[in-house]
Amino acid sequence: MSRTKLYTAIYVVLFVLATAQAVVEQAGYLEESYWLAFWAIMVLSAVKAVVVAGWYQHLRWEPRSLTTLMLLGLLGAVALTVAASYSIL
Repeated sequence: MSRTKLYTAIYVVLFVLATAQAVVEQAGYLEESYWLAFWAIMVLSAVKAVVVAGWYQHLRWEPRSLTTLMLLGLLGAVALTVAASYSIL
């Protein structure tokens, strides 16, 4: 039963983070302060990725080299997103 409570709590956390991202996108912050909204969405996305990877993909029990590989992938995704954002402006 405690596992159900844990997964429910993780679901609620992910739901709240996704809702916060949608609020940032829909509230019109992108026109006023693009970079503030950009970094808020990036931080929320990173937190969600860590929660999903840590609990649902069970990276806690994997070797550190695999965790490092995942972090390098995340860094690459952030770098590509930042590079693509310059073409939008």
